[in-house]
Formats: sequence, structure tokens, C-alpha cells
Amino acid sequence: MYTLYYLPGACSLATQVVLHELDQAVDIVDIQKVDNFSEINPVATVPVLIDGERTLCEGAAILLYLLNKHPSHMLPTSGAGREQAIEDILFANATMHPAYGRLFFIAQQISDESAKAEAFAAAAQAINQLWRVVEQKLASQPFLGGERPSAADIMLAVYSRWGAGFPVNIAHGSNTIRMLADVQITPSFLRALKAEQA
Repeated sequence: MYTLYYLPGACSLATQVVLHELDQAVDIVDIQKVDNFSEINPVATVPVLIDGERTLCEGAAILLYLLNKHPSHMLPTSGAGREQAIEDILFANATMHPAYGRLFFIAQQISDESAKAEAFAAAAQAINQLWRVVEQKLASQPFLGGERPSAADIMLAVYSRWGAGFPVNIAHGSNTIRMLADVQITPSFLRALKAEQA
């Protein structure tokens, strides 16, 4: 069984959903209830996955580890499909995630209200541009992964929930709205949400 350290609503939710999609047993641990989490991960971020004697950090690395270990449609074994799946995971993790991360930084670090409003507007503009890229990719297929949700679709569905906590207008196109809704009603996604709320 895997152990996953998480923070409710954080990107670790995507890792848990992927574990459910892979039909893998997982014990989840809220880092807010762990006194020595920085000893487990010196960076003190989630997700952290324990697999026996191995401790894995960084969301994209964890997902690629799991998808390589447990073959599924989410990561083809070779060819252009595999390359695209990896690119999509890295887009979600290294491009979309940091764009949303700016919202948290602005809320926590900028005290001047005028400057904060300007920063939020700029961050939202950047996020909306990224969602337009996603919208274009979804013009010819229901998910980034093709006919079924991929790890990247799951990651984006988690990140898309974060905008509601900030005074920003995040716009999604019709293809994106459908994709996000379809991912968020999957049994794996609902199961992960329920587990975090328990």
C-alpha cells in the first residue's frame, strides 16, 4: 500500500485520483496533522508518496513513477502518444500550476490593495491565456489524453478549483468546461474528495 501526504484541496488531490484510477490502495495523511513533515520532505510541500523504502516528492515525478510502474491508458508504453502524455503532465505541473501559484503568493505577500488588485488581474490574464491553449487542444478530442481522461486532465481539474478562492475572473471555453466537469464526476475524483473530507 502507498502512503500519500496531502493538504486538502492541494495538487496532491490529483495524485490520489490517479492512484484510484490505477486501482492502487493508498493511505492518505494530512500534513496539518504531522509534527515533523519537514523531516519527510525538507521543502515541506505536497504531494509526498511513500512506496516501501522509497520517498518520492514533486507531483509530476510521482505521477510518472506511478504511471510507469502501473501500466494504463494514461501513459502509453511508446511512441508519440507517450511523448504527448508526458508533455501534457509537464504542462500542467510546470506551467499551469505555477500560474495559479501566483494567486496564492499575491494573497499572502502583497498588502497594498491597489497593487494586489493589479497583480491579481495580471495573474488572471496569464491563467486565462493558458486555458485558451487547453481549449484549442480539446477542439478535436474530449480529453488531453484522447477519449479518456489522462493524468494531465486530472491535474487541470484540480487546479481549476483554486480560482474560486480569489477575486479573479477565470474563463474556460466550452470544451474545457465539459472536460473539467467530466473529470470531476468520475468515481475516482469523487472518492478522493470524500477521502480528504473524512
